[in-house]
Amino acid sequence: MDRWRRKSNIIYRRWRNPEWRSEVNFVGHNDEDSTENEICTVTSARVNSEGVNSASTTGFHETEETFTVDDALEAFGFGKFQWKMSALIGLSWMADGMAIMVVSILGPHLRCEWRLPSYQVALMTSVMFLGMGIGSPVVGSVSDIYGRKVGVILCVCWALFYGLLSVFAPVYGWLLFLRGLVGCGLVGAPQTLSLYTEFLPEKSRGICLMLLSGFWALGIVFSVLLALFTLPTLGWRWQLGLSTIPMAIFVCLFFWLPESARFNVLSGKTEKAMATLARIAKENGKAMPQGKLIANKRTGRGQIKALFSPRYWRTTLLLWFSWFVNSSVYYGIILLTTELFQAGHPCESILIMLLVIDRIGRKKSMALGFFMVFLSFLPIYACIGRTAVTICLFIGRAFVVGGFQVICVYTSEVFPTETRALAIGTSNMMSKLGAAISPFVAQVLLRTSVYGTLSLFCGFSLLGGIAALILPIETLGRGLQEASLYEEDGDQTTAAKTRESNDANAGEPEVIQDE
Repeated sequence: MDRWRRKSNIIYRRWRNPEWRSEVNFVGHNDEDSTENEICTVTSARVNSEGVNSASTTGFHETEETFTVDDALEAFGFGKFQWKMSALIGLSWMADGMAIMVVSILGPHLRCEWRLPSYQVALMTSVMFLGMGIGSPVVGSVSDIYGRKVGVILCVCWALFYGLLSVFAPVYGWLLFLRGLVGCGLVGAPQTLSLYTEFLPEKSRGICLMLLSGFWALGIVFSVLLALFTLPTLGWRWQLGLSTIPMAIFVCLFFWLPESARFNVLSGKTEKAMATLARIAKENGKAMPQGKLIANKRTGRGQIKALFSPRYWRTTLLLWFSWFVNSSVYYGIILLTTELFQAGHPCESILIMLLVIDRIGRKKSMALGFFMVFLSFLPIYACIGRTAVTICLFIGRAFVVGGFQVICVYTSEVFPTETRALAIGTSNMMSKLGAAISPFVAQVLLRTSVYGTLSLFCGFSLLGGIAALILPIETLGRGLQEASLYEEDGDQTTAAKTRESNDANAGEPEVIQDE
């Protein structure tokens, strides 16, 4: 009878992420327990005095090897699958850059052909930003509920359809309306961040997400080159139609990409997640981890209230402000000068950010970008020459572009899978709001007070840097979370906490003996 009195050893799988170890207390549940967030625990098997394995009397299953999606992706590394995905996601960013740039290129031609005043030409860009601002949170929620692939493909097909319809717009009003609808679909490019992030190993995320801006710049260059050949001979309608080619290619190739394994795990589709991981392992020439994939089914995904949980509300508000400031300063600098091309290209700052993002961390890299923009504005107060002003504005633009990429990296890393797409969508909405008000600052206010305009942009940049430094979470070296650590249960908000006693043993399994 002694063997029945002996308690079993409960083995709790220790998370590799130090922040999770310090903030989560894993509690075993029996088979009859049901919660929104299913957490797996395993127990060790017992050998009785007769040499026969006996099952634990506590209701747990026998011990078996387990692994997470993070474990699998780290084991696979960055390989052939990720290279293909990088090219595909980059194509969507190139298409986004072309779609935005084409409106600026067509402005002078439409002004002459349809005799449009300046404000009507500028309004075409504004309605695109308005459409992007409206569509971003909606598509973000759809992507968290129904899947990343669903949200992205719907957006790109939408933008492609209305982009082609724009070619046949008979009058200005129709063109304005259709470009606004195109803007609603262009939010698919930011949403590829959540999809792309969830397929990358931790060491590759920073650099890979930063380099997406290179594809966006490539789209702008292609749009300009296309205009040089089509506008003088074929006209603006051909320019508008041919600019949708990258979108069409993306739609044709996008079906190659599987749904995010992280999303499938949260949706309870463990078999699909395993199939996706097996495919990545095969393409990368790696072996699948041994054992069972840890399931963590989660309902209520894509809810705005999750962004304001006790753990994330400060991060949400600070990031919204950072996206708003970054976009308003970026478009404000563009409107402040027309001679930036004489000073160079903003790729130099992106190279600087690539060097520091994995060394000093995401928060400090963001702050560096904002503070450098702030410093670039200060010499303009001294009434320096036109060339010096252009150089200062170029430096500011360069660092605001690099800073934007760091913000994208941080936003895609800091939020859990259940709200990642929504967080990116709402942040992108704040970005477009900042872009919408920048003309009123850089053009309208500038005519009233030059120093008032500079002071506003300086203040924004300084506050943006401070906001980056006081963000509560650093994501460098941190694994992606699948679900929020806080759960609402009736009127009670519970947060289980535990403290790591020995950091030197991080990553080793912990065995707790019941006395």
